[in-house]
Amino acid sequence: MTKGRPPTAASASLWERDAEIAAVTEALDVLCADRSSGGSLLLFRGVAGLGKTALLAEIRRIAERRNCTVWSARGAETLRSVPFNVVRQLLQPALLSLLPEEAREYLGDWYDIAGPALGIVDPQEGSADPQYVCDGLVAAVRRLARREWPLVLLIDDAHWADQETLRWLAAFAERLDDVSVLVVVARRPGEVAGDSASHLDAVAAASGRAVNNLSALTPDACAGLTRVGLGRHADDAFCREVWAVTGGNPYDTVELLAKVQDSELQPVESRAGELRALNRSARGGGLVDRLKGLGLEATRFAWAAAILGTSITVDMVARLATMNDDIARHCAELLCNARILTAPDPATGVEHEEGELEFVHPLIATAVYNSIPSGVCTAMHGVAAQIITELDRGAAQAARHLLKVHPDGDEELVEQLREAAREHLAVGAPDAARTCLERALREPPLPEVHAHVLYELGCATLLTAPAVTIEHLQHALGMSGLDGERRVDALVRLSQALLHNDQLEEAVRTVEAEAARHEPGPVKLRLQAVQFMWEGIHGETVSPARSARLAELAGTCTGRDNSERALLILRGFDAMTHGESASEVLELCDRALVNGRLAPGLGWTDQEWGIELLMMLGSAYAYADRLDRAESLFAEALRAYTTAGWRGGHLSLANAFLGLAYRRQGRLRDAEATLREALVLAERVGRRLPLYWSATCGLVDTLLARGRVQEAWTIADQYGFAPPYPSTIVLPDIRSVRGRLLLAVGRVEDGINELEAAEKTATSRGGHNPVLAPWAVDLARALAGQDPARAAQLASDARRQAERFGTDTAIGEALRCAAALETGARAVQLAAQAVTYLEASPCQYEHAAARVEYGIAARSVAELKRGLDLARACGAEGLVAQAREMLETGKGLR
Repeated sequence: MTKGRPPTAASASLWERDAEIAAVTEALDVLCADRSSGGSLLLFRGVAGLGKTALLAEIRRIAERRNCTVWSARGAETLRSVPFNVVRQLLQPALLSLLPEEAREYLGDWYDIAGPALGIVDPQEGSADPQYVCDGLVAAVRRLARREWPLVLLIDDAHWADQETLRWLAAFAERLDDVSVLVVVARRPGEVAGDSASHLDAVAAASGRAVNNLSALTPDACAGLTRVGLGRHADDAFCREVWAVTGGNPYDTVELLAKVQDSELQPVESRAGELRALNRSARGGGLVDRLKGLGLEATRFAWAAAILGTSITVDMVARLATMNDDIARHCAELLCNARILTAPDPATGVEHEEGELEFVHPLIATAVYNSIPSGVCTAMHGVAAQIITELDRGAAQAARHLLKVHPDGDEELVEQLREAAREHLAVGAPDAARTCLERALREPPLPEVHAHVLYELGCATLLTAPAVTIEHLQHALGMSGLDGERRVDALVRLSQALLHNDQLEEAVRTVEAEAARHEPGPVKLRLQAVQFMWEGIHGETVSPARSARLAELAGTCTGRDNSERALLILRGFDAMTHGESASEVLELCDRALVNGRLAPGLGWTDQEWGIELLMMLGSAYAYADRLDRAESLFAEALRAYTTAGWRGGHLSLANAFLGLAYRRQGRLRDAEATLREALVLAERVGRRLPLYWSATCGLVDTLLARGRVQEAWTIADQYGFAPPYPSTIVLPDIRSVRGRLLLAVGRVEDGINELEAAEKTATSRGGHNPVLAPWAVDLARALAGQDPARAAQLASDARRQAERFGTDTAIGEALRCAAALETGARAVQLAAQAVTYLEASPCQYEHAAARVEYGIAARSVAELKRGLDLARACGAEGLVAQAREMLETGKGLR
């Protein structure tokens, strides 16, 4: 038992905490021994009053005695709706102590991303990607940890932390291996649900050790504490009753002993029966009665303090409680003497305003807040919001009070909540924005404003909840108020949400129905383009009539505006997927550009058209052998999303398609690294979505090209790369890649079945591009032994389609396939022809493979060495091994 401490609430909470303090000491030993050591996390859990806060205070004292830097923060029940509240407490003091240029130097590229969330930089216009903001906060703490080593972070009452802080904490906890910092988190069990609970569970899992569950005091500890507080003469029966009444809760024990002292109750068995009545006055209804006993003005002061929750000063409380300063100061003194309020402990290291107060314990704050009559509570929140507004602290700060005001058709309140939502979105807090807009709807808004609030609500949830977005936008479009461009924009956003919610057919019908309402002109043309775009992404069937309509409409376009440019891109993509002339594909795509660049309003971050259209443009270039232009487009996407702070699905897709361009070029190492990053980002957005398939499929395809078959199989198994497949197109072709993988691991029959399924899908879509969906060449090779006639027919069809498409890559790959089915001089001749075409192709991996195959067929040392050099440059380890083996062991080489 920890002994020799004065009878205070803090010291009582440290009795019987030797095991916990030993765990902290051990963690500090590791932290302070080597600044290159990995970080660690300790999680302490216990019900209210078991001494979590006192334990953190003791950890601070121990750490500071060892010259550690200690930063701390605390969640609050009434502040859970304030985004980044706790992480701001944790980091803001340190960052504000730096000069702006120093803060920018330490945060680097993350300054403009994490700064607004931390309240040290004004946010930019528009919506910040919450995932990117989270990553920025993780990077900020990691950089500051290196600067401030040894650093200890203390987070108290994490169960009451805001959603954004918990998201950051979960992400940071997963990345402690290479940053030397000790994180200590204290929380109550339960208390949270939904995403907050998931984040806290992730924090616990990331700690890598058992949660430290705090226990109540034993009867012996309670007796020792009683005798320290009341005197050694306290008898056993009295001490035992103290333990029975408080259940060994340290906070309740100290409060009860204080009541015993105040009442001058003798600590003897005959008076032990009075302890239960005294204990009831320490919390809940008893505390409220005790508060009322201090007078009406003191009660109003306590209520106002509970409404504020933080930054409780006599001046602010006086304004909120509408009392003069002298009365307010008197009330503050009464409440401090009654152990309801107290001055903040300076040992915590947290900076406070002069004269600032806080509740002695969260239990008291909760009891006081819950005791406020409903009508009075609502009114006081309204006044608090007005005061914050008058102090020009922004709508976001006032929002937590506005959320508590009863709906009353207040037009001004609706506008304040809409402004607060915009401020929340700008710092990357869409959940907080959604809460504000949902509350605005309950006001309710004026009829002419209602649809606009729904529209804004739909936009706020687009990144995080497509299903919710659909509901709000459908409702908004069903009301009057949305007209002109905003209505069209809402409808396009609705169709995007339907697409990302795997409701592609409904997305197409929605846009088609709206287009039918409009006369010919720019609006109708835009809607038609969006309809064709969603139809083009559909992965099941595409009718020839649809392609004919698109070709006819695109034939009238000159590229004079973005709707016409969109139709040219869509027509180019459609022609590419169907294996029409690659030169025509390139001509269509080039006409959609302005001086070789994306037109204004058609950039990667422009909201009017979205990411899908430009991905189709880049893909058309990639498969038509204009890989330089494809790489340029996708690299531009990566830069644009990184600069704009879009860290979710957009950045994942940018990485995935840049990886596709690298893979097509034969830069397999770059492709693998980029696709792995795409997969990490896609995991955060959610599995089974189209962007997730793109990243996984691209990575499996690249690993197969590198010759790392077992690793490709492991990735496929780990990330669910198997049927059922999404209803949208995935590039590279998902069934072709899956079939090739199955063949590579020896599951020949399954591989053939998968490739035949790819054939059926391509036929249903009218897809005749053997490079886009190379199932035919893989199937022909697989069937060569068991069905040579069909294999030959497949190879012949692939060559015919390749010649129709006309790229060097397509023809060269078809010739490689044909050569693999032949023997002798014919095989050598075809292999040589394949080399000729692929040497002119920008696809260097395919060129390397053709060189190696030609060298083997021709028994040529020179060709094998050339193929070996090319394979090394590509990072194609399998080809390197194949060429080396032939050079080292092959007989009859020339």
